[in-house]
This record gives sequence, structure tokens and C-alpha cells, in this order.
Amino acid sequence: MDAQHRAQRSGPIWWITSIASWLLLLVLSALIIATIVVPYLAGAQRYTVLTGSMSPTYKPGSLIVVKEADANDLAIGTPITFQLESGKPTVVTHRIIAISENTRGERVFTTQGDANSIPDEKPVIPEQIRGKVWYSFPYLGYVHSWLTGEQRKIILSIVVTALAAYAVYMFVSGTREGRRDRRNRAANVDDVQMSDDIQLSETATASHNESAGHVTTL
Repeated sequence: MDAQHRAQRSGPIWWITSIASWLLLLVLSALIIATIVVPYLAGAQRYTVLTGSMSPTYKPGSLIVVKEADANDLAIGTPITFQLESGKPTVVTHRIIAISENTRGERVFTTQGDANSIPDEKPVIPEQIRGKVWYSFPYLGYVHSWLTGEQRKIILSIVVTALAAYAVYMFVSGTREGRRDRRNRAANVDDVQMSDDIQLSETATASHNESAGHVTTL
């Protein structure tokens, strides 16, 4: 039974399954960290791209993580997320194509979508800017939009718990398997030693009997 179990645990199917499981665990963990933990710690915001104005850079359904930025540090070519109207919740993400100053001496930004043929009609002032795009993930925006705040908390709790439980299971299973292998190796060594002792005993007995059969009488 142990030999069969070891064969199953060391065969190609077991290795492929184990590697695939660990890779899936790492990918899911990395996604959770990148899309939830890092933005939370950095004070960044997550947005879903709804239109194709920034294609192919950010296609519809992409999740973009936007980090707060000082208007004085923004440069031409930077994609920014800004309010269409100052103080209003509706935002858009376009790229800066020109920087100038208004009559009040403020920096203003001319923006344009990568897929658009003309610049945006109105320049963007610093008060409208929510931040610059830090990084993005394709398609994850659909999930972000589909889940409400309460649903997102529930799903996240379930996923994190499941990942933690699976990681513990894999660790305990691997540790237990390692202990079993060490016990089996130790048992095999004992069996070999016992076999050698038996052979030595049998050899000694045979030699003794042979000597007894050749006693010289006077």
C-alpha cells in the first residue's frame, strides 16, 4: 500500500497537478494583493474602463488603479483620470498631450484618448484630476463593476479563506508526506540491516555445523 501510495505521489500526473495547484494559488493571491491590498495601502482608487477611447492601451473592461499625483509632477504622455466637470463624480481616463497655463497661472492639461482622432474639447485643471494611472489589468473591471461593495466584501472573504485553507492543506499534506517518506526510508534501512544480520547468522550456523561434522576421533 505504501509503495502504491508513493508511486501515486511521485508520478507525472501528481507533479503536474501539484505544480498547477500552486501556480493557481500564487496567481490568485497575486491578483488579490495587486487589485485590493496594494491600492488600499497606497490610498489608490480602482476604476473600470467602460469605453474604447483608450484602446488598445486600456480596453473596455480593464481595471485601472489610479494613484494620486501632484499636478506639477505630471508630464506629457501620462494617462490621467479626471472629472469631466469639477466636483462631479463622472470621470474619464485620457492621456496628456499638451501642458500650458491659464490666465490664473495654473497648469492646465490638454488630453486625448489613444483611440480618438481629436483632443478633448475642454482643458483639464488640477482640481479635476483624480490621479494618474498606476497599473491595470484587462477584463477584471467587469468583475469590479458587477460586484457591489457588500458583495465584494463577502466574495473577498470567501476567496481569501479558501486560499488560506488550501495553502494550509498543501503545506500540511507536504509535511506529512515528507515524514511518511522518512519513516519508510528508515524502515527500509532496518529491513536491510535485519536481512544482513539473518544472513550472517545463517552463515555462522552453517560454518558451525560443518565444523561439528568433521570432528577427528582418536
